[in-house]
Amino acid sequence: MLRTALCTASALAFLTAGLAADPAPPVKEVGHTTSVRVKSVLGAKVSLQGGSSAGTVEDIVISEEGVVDYLIVSDSGGKLVTVPWEAAKFNYEKRLATINITDEQYKQIPTFTIEKYPEFYTPAYRTQVYKYYGLTPGQERRLERRERKP
Repeated sequence: MLRTALCTASALAFLTAGLAADPAPPVKEVGHTTSVRVKSVLGAKVSLQGGSSAGTVEDIVISEEGVVDYLIVSDSGGKLVTVPWEAAKFNYEKRLATINITDEQYKQIPTFTIEKYPEFYTPAYRTQVYKYYGLTPGQERRLERRERKP
């Protein structure tokens, strides 16, 4: 319980710091790593193959361990779509995320509303969402690699 509270507090502090800070460049080089501010992700435009618009980044889902797992994309009608973090390629300077699927594929993904979010971490939901993007969830990828080893 304490671990969950600490992880949640850390994630909230990360988000709050990114949202409340003064305007600054969205990406900053720190040694050999690049840091990304939450401000540069929230509200970013999201496009699909061919440049069609999917909407904007409405929210970010962070695991208990503090790992960003999903983006929540909102379209102009208020419908929300879950996008695995790995499925989006960001241009932080332009505040643009691109998802490498077609408009038709994107329309097949189930939507939800702000009143009822899905259960992001149930195995069935996680597997289903990742398949829409042609991906496999991290834990399943690790299991598949172990099974393939001689």
